[in-house]
Amino acid sequence: MSSAAPTDTVNHAEWSRQATIYEVNLRQYTPEGTLKAFGAHLPRLKAMGVDILWLMPIHPIGVKERKGTLGSYYAVRDYTAVNPEFGTPADLKALVADAHRLGMKVIIDWVANHTAWDHAWVRQHPDWYKKNEKGEIFPVTFGEGDHKEEWTDVVALDYRSPALRRAMIDAMLFWIREADIDGFRCDVASLVPTSFWNEARAALDRVKPVFMLAESDAADLHAQAFDMSYDWDLGNLLQALAKGKATAADLATHLRAPKKTYPADAYRMSFTTNHDWNSWQGSDTELYGPAFQAMAVLAATLPGMPLLYGGQEGSLDKRLQFFEKDPIAWKGTPLAGLYSRLFQLKHAHPALANGAAGAPVSIVELANPALFAFRRIQGDDQVTVVVNLSAQPQSIAAHPVLGELKLEPWGWRIQADAAR
Repeated sequence: MSSAAPTDTVNHAEWSRQATIYEVNLRQYTPEGTLKAFGAHLPRLKAMGVDILWLMPIHPIGVKERKGTLGSYYAVRDYTAVNPEFGTPADLKALVADAHRLGMKVIIDWVANHTAWDHAWVRQHPDWYKKNEKGEIFPVTFGEGDHKEEWTDVVALDYRSPALRRAMIDAMLFWIREADIDGFRCDVASLVPTSFWNEARAALDRVKPVFMLAESDAADLHAQAFDMSYDWDLGNLLQALAKGKATAADLATHLRAPKKTYPADAYRMSFTTNHDWNSWQGSDTELYGPAFQAMAVLAATLPGMPLLYGGQEGSLDKRLQFFEKDPIAWKGTPLAGLYSRLFQLKHAHPALANGAAGAPVSIVELANPALFAFRRIQGDDQVTVVVNLSAQPQSIAAHPVLGELKLEPWGWRIQADAAR
């Protein structure tokens, strides 16, 4: 049963209302794996309809207890430097400026919960870290029993320290002032006290209005700190639909009676994959098989800001290694046309806007359980989507809303009217 939604006091930037977001894995994006090499792709991404670029962590990676050859991007050794693997601070500044000239925004991944073992703070400020019962700094550990996790390459920060809070906010402000970035994607946001995020958002907004994405689905994070959170429930459901483990009825239930209640104007991020799912759960081919494009259509047209993980437009069909160099094997961008159409719909139709600005979902009842149809209507603007959630052809005869329709296996139809 859902609880009452927290009040949302976040002022979303107007440019975010019909925005899309694109995640960039710099290490694997190009053979060079640099900011400069990625920059050559900006015009292509702009043409495809990308609005927000989310760069995975750009910072130097810890050497002590490093995993693999190159280590995890999320084991940060210095919050105010750029990983030499990717380039220089000047390269980042140039990339942001180029993106801004094209009308795109740039947010960077921020790892506030923990640092690498060899971050200078471990030596200079051991009181800023969590300790075990022996008073020793120890690896990030959470959960119990079969769900217990230990991240051996990082150590957790203790936000009871006011000095730590000030230092972390100063480091975030550094990138806004130095590189003119537009916000942050905040790693494991729920493991950091919400009070810190509220404090940080207020400080950041005093310098420049920012866009904040939480890697979390906690509703309270939307009250003051975050524009957007992860819609894991929808993502998991899309995987289940593709594998025949869920039905159109399950999707209808999810939309009518979600597990959690969010502020009316909270943005949720919808996706078929991201760096974690790709590396640890499976490629798009593994997760969705022939159903992939149908699931991408749902992710882009249901309420939420659609995320595209870099490489998906190139039919990314492998798991990218996380701790090693494993570049995307680009063979053109065969799905760029699909995403261009979906992103153009997002931009053109107020009914598909993010948060409270968009229209709610009105499910179209169908006698055929293999089909799912919905409409989003705002004034004279309306978008109607029908998706075949099966591996067999399906048809509709003389429906009062949809008319007559034939859909191939995992096919779809989008009807959009009164586009602005």
